[in-house]
Amino acid sequence: MHEKVRIQLIDQKHSKDINIPNEPFPLFGRMIPTYINETWDYSIEKFCQVSEMCFPDENYQYEKMAENSIFIGAYDGNRCIGLAILQRAFFKYMYLYDLKVNNSYRKMGVAKALIEKAKMVAQENGYCGIYTQGQDNNLGACLFYLKTGFVIGGLDTKVYQGTPQEGKKDIYFYLDF
Repeated sequence: MHEKVRIQLIDQKHSKDINIPNEPFPLFGRMIPTYINETWDYSIEKFCQVSEMCFPDENYQYEKMAENSIFIGAYDGNRCIGLAILQRAFFKYMYLYDLKVNNSYRKMGVAKALIEKAKMVAQENGYCGIYTQGQDNNLGACLFYLKTGFVIGGLDTKVYQGTPQEGKKDIYFYLDF
């Protein structure tokens, strides 16, 4: 990780930091999960042409989310350059609601450091793991989660029906402690 970057919880005083903008990411392939004999596996379909996607900015409201969410920021000086949002859940896995890092800080270990801090926070709150989801065509994110120790735990094939995202699927990833 970049030596000047520090990871810390975002409190009320720094609440504006939870609205760092989303930035484009490459779409270069798709993860295809399989579930055979009680075991998840996957294959990869590489796209012939790389494109980009950018999620719309969320306009998070700290006060409304703070009761059920914990915000973790990655900072270079006073500038928030990465964000992880954890949400409390009914079962023993805390939900990783959002994870993002500014383009110029990607592939430097910032997202991994945010996950490490998220693990500590989840453990301190009595959870046995973290879960999240990634779109099957966001291969970079899916491979990141696997590389960081998550495993595939489910697939939602219906979530985008009737939306502009139709045809995509959500893959659920779980990280046990």
